[in-house]
Amino acid sequence: MSEFAISKDGTRIGYEQHGDGPAVVLVAGAMQFRGFDPTTTEMGKLLAANGFTVFNYDRRGRGESADASSFTLKDDIDDLAALIEIAGGSAALFGSSSGGAISLAAAAAGLPVTKLALWEVPLSDELGTGGAEFFAGLQERIASGDKAGTIEYYMKDMPPEWLAGAKNSPGWPIMLELGPSLLADAESLAWSQSAPRAELWSGVTQPTLAIVGEQTIPIMPKAADSIVANIPSARKATIPGANHGWEPEVMAGALAQFLAD
Repeated sequence: MSEFAISKDGTRIGYEQHGDGPAVVLVAGAMQFRGFDPTTTEMGKLLAANGFTVFNYDRRGRGESADASSFTLKDDIDDLAALIEIAGGSAALFGSSSGGAISLAAAAAGLPVTKLALWEVPLSDELGTGGAEFFAGLQERIASGDKAGTIEYYMKDMPPEWLAGAKNSPGWPIMLELGPSLLADAESLAWSQSAPRAELWSGVTQPTLAIVGEQTIPIMPKAADSIVANIPSARKATIPGANHGWEPEVMAGALAQFLAD
């Protein structure tokens, strides 16, 4: 059953809470929310069964958090702050894909994060300009009102079969409505290139796990290596997975082990 947190700007953030134990908040990536991502929902319940209190929420602009007027990275960090307060004042974060970049930004901003588990964060080259250019291009397409063009643009650097599969899936009409919420995803990736990462992430002192799948696209292991190189408390792990995906049991087991250490 859904409950609601109230963010700093008054936006209602829908979430579900499962289990009993140390708190973990699941931070979704692009196009993910509870009603559209049964894999993460199942994983969260399995993780809860391993002795954790798991908070699975819809990021603003999605699912039961759809009524929002602003979609900045700061907004998403404020949403996380509201959830962490409900969780008891501190929580671990599991950030999936671009949700991992949002999680890094939240920890760097000083939120009371106990641990960071980051799944295949698609970070481009340190100090590159691609992230800022991509963010600007996404803003332009959202402002134009071209919903299909917005999603096509967001997915332009992903394997082409991913976009083709999305267009041919029953979920395509749902994806078309998620465009504005992707602004925080793109902004978080631009932020990751805005300064030397050792400086940008200097406040991230929590134990951090950068996770990649055994079969993945080239950007992901390189990004994980960058996280490990620039956060002294970080290490890298590889789990069975392919095409940016994983099985719920596998991810729940890996997270439970890391969070219990």
